Amino acid sequence: MHDLRALRADPEGFDAALKRRGEPAVATALLLLDRDRRAAETALQELQARRKQISKEIGALRRTGGDSSALEAEVACAKARMEEFQTQVDDLDGRIRGTLERLPNRLDASVPDGADESANVVVHQHGTPREFPFTPREHFELGEALGLMDFETASRLSGARFVVLRGQLARMERALGQFMLDLHTAENGYVETSVPVLVNNEAMYGTDKLPKFADQSFRTEDGRWLIPTAEVPLTASVAGQILPASELPRRNVALSSCFRSEAGAAGRDTRGMLRQHQFQKVEMVSITTPEESDAELERMTRCAEMVLERLGVPYRRMLLCAGDTGFGAARTFDLEAWLPGQKAWREISSCSTTRDFQARRMNARYRAADGKPAFVHTLNGSGLAVGRTLIAVMENYQNEDGGITVPDVLRPYMGGVEVIRAG
Repeated sequence: MHDLRALRADPEGFDAALKRRGEPAVATALLLLDRDRRAAETALQELQARRKQISKEIGALRRTGGDSSALEAEVACAKARMEEFQTQVDDLDGRIRGTLERLPNRLDASVPDGADESANVVVHQHGTPREFPFTPREHFELGEALGLMDFETASRLSGARFVVLRGQLARMERALGQFMLDLHTAENGYVETSVPVLVNNEAMYGTDKLPKFADQSFRTEDGRWLIPTAEVPLTASVAGQILPASELPRRNVALSSCFRSEAGAAGRDTRGMLRQHQFQKVEMVSITTPEESDAELERMTRCAEMVLERLGVPYRRMLLCAGDTGFGAARTFDLEAWLPGQKAWREISSCSTTRDFQARRMNARYRAADGKPAFVHTLNGSGLAVGRTLIAVMENYQNEDGGITVPDVLRPYMGGVEVIRAG
């Protein structure tokens, strides 16, 4: 959500920020609505004051036996007009809010211009893609040949974009999640948190998933939502609160199932596990002060990079351009892992600062140094997407015989298994 005071102070700048996102100008229309709302609110307040004064006069007349009928008629008229102005205020408030809640966050000045991912900027690369003495296969070819990755059964059970993992691949998926949690809690200062995967409208709205992304999420018959990521419950846990500054930054991490309808993804990544309706993800969320949010984004992104470095998977950090930065983000770093089977870099983590965009929607504040409440800044990042990390490990650690070498850091989680083989 956006600050109307900032819009009033710099309407041209507000529209210029939207233009970077490919959005049309709205400042003039919003300021007209805001002008009418404030006029109606002023009229309402004047009537309220007048009605209060009349009530005192009526009381005085009644105590002295005077005739208060004219004043009583004025009170009735004022009441009717107050109801009209209140209706106007509510209607204009709703129209302003309805416009603002559909506008994306304002981008940081460092975000490069560009319409799509082709304009993203490589910040740095870590590791060199492995040279294979054979033609590397994609993860689904490896998994199916091992008999441990079953899309056919999953399709019969649930439809497209699901998978059944068995044996050592199922164990490796579990191992990856546990390894990530242990790293983030023991070394990176995050507090492990177990969260619900069903949330209400308020939690989804406060974390900018509603109303814009309703078609990308699953909703239950009783009106709750399956979380698209643990960002939603972790961030919304501070909704409506005023936090002591001494408690910030607050860093939490959760491993959860995530659910996405993948609306608009027809024909994209139809084979394999890259784009699923249900998947596991380790999510990091930080709640901090405005002064520390930029440093926190760098810290969070480094925490995600550490996972890939410990696993020995080549990756690169990307600064997303204006056209590829998500709706709620002011700035985003994506981590892309090298997939030798695809011969491509693919996103495996996304770390973003939303500044106070989410905090305004859910009224999450802290007690600033001057003693006044101020909006917190919220950040979220994948640390990492477990299924995609499994894909990256399978493809980078594959052997010519179809087996998969287990990275050293995962072996303690897999009972010492060194290579996954068929059977």
